Amino acid sequence: MATTVGQYCINVTDLERSIRFYEDILGLKVQSRTEIPGVLEAVLAADDGGGRLQLAHWVERDEKIDHGNALWKIYMNVDDCVATHQRAVDAGFESTMTPERLERWPVIVGFIVDPDGYSVELVQRVND
Repeated sequence: MATTVGQYCINVTDLERSIRFYEDILGLKVQSRTEIPGVLEAVLAADDGGGRLQLAHWVERDEKIDHGNALWKIYMNVDDCVATHQRAVDAGFESTMTPERLERWPVIVGFIVDPDGYSVELVQRVND
């Protein structure tokens, strides 16, 4: 069996707010929800494959998430980088790079910041 990335999990301070961001802005859909002692979780994914994103809210933690230096950015493949980026900006989320075509790779990329400060790279593949 080949190894693939199944999902990755990030801590969030408000599960419902984060779900709205990843659903409304990025188009992912909630696949499941779980409640374990002290933690509320939701798993989101696209309809047509790819990995899954798990959001975990530690209910007894009120402090801002300490990002440290372990996670640099979250890649999200999108059909339309410019429209997705604009949807995030229009909804009040911070842009750290407007979409642009990269010369080195056949992609358009832009960066936004999610509700908990995670850097999200929007990646649109282009066929030249």
